[in-house]
Amino acid sequence: MSGHNRWAKIKHKKLAGDQRRSKGWSKFLKEITIAARAGGGDPDNNARLRAAIDRARGDNMPLDTISRAIKKGTGELEGSTLEELTYEAYGPGGTALVIELMTDNRNRAIADVRHLLDRHGGKLASPGSVTYMFKKRGTIIFEAGTVGEDALMEAALDLGADDLLTEGETVTVFTDPGSYITVKEGLEKKGFKPAGGEVAMLPDNTVPVVGDAADALAKLVTILEDHEDVQNVYVNADLDEQALERAES
Repeated sequence: MSGHNRWAKIKHKKLAGDQRRSKGWSKFLKEITIAARAGGGDPDNNARLRAAIDRARGDNMPLDTISRAIKKGTGELEGSTLEELTYEAYGPGGTALVIELMTDNRNRAIADVRHLLDRHGGKLASPGSVTYMFKKRGTIIFEAGTVGEDALMEAALDLGADDLLTEGETVTVFTDPGSYITVKEGLEKKGFKPAGGEVAMLPDNTVPVVGDAADALAKLVTILEDHEDVQNVYVNADLDEQALERAES
C-alpha cells in the first residue's frame, strides 16, 4: 500500500481553485445521487451515502446542493439516469489500474476511456485480470505531527480499525469498508480530526515506477481523473510526488 497516501494527497490538491472544485463537486454529486438511489436517502441508515456526504462537506459543498442530489437519487427530483461502471487496464511501467466511472452514456464513457488509454501508453484489460490485485478498504487520513500516533492507534483499534500506517506527511488508519463510518466518527468524538478519508481500492502490492514511465503513468492517471465520467482511478504504483506534480503542470 506504499504510495497510496501520495496519490490521495495529490487528489486533494487537485480540488483547489474554482475550476478544479467544480469538477470535484460534480463527482461528489454523482456519488451522492447513486448512493441515495442504492440505499435510500437517510445517511444514518446508508453508510455509503454518509461517507459521500462527509467528503462533499469536507470540500465545503452547500447543504442545499447535497439535498438536491439526494432527492435526485431517491426520485423526489428528476435527474439523469446514472450507471456505475468499472474497467480494468494496464498502464506504463507494468502497472495495473482500476477505473471507476459514473455515467449517463455507457458507450461514450468506454470510447473515451479507451481513447485516453491508447494515447497515453495504456490499454484495457479483460475483466478480472486486474481487480484481484486490489482490496477495498476504508482509509482515514491524518496529518503527521497533529496526532499522537500511539493514542490514535489505541483508539482506532478499540473502535474496530485494522491497522495504522505512517508514511511521509500522513498517518492513515485502515478499516474494513463496513466499519469506516463507525471508526471515523468514533475517532472524531475522541478528539482526533482527520484531514480526509474514503473507501478506496488499495493494491495488495505496489510496483516502483521511475523515469519516463513514471511521468507517463502520472499523466495518464491525471487525464483519466479529469474526465467528467471518471470517479476514481486506482493504480498499483509507487510514484514520487514530483512525477505527479509534473503531470499537473
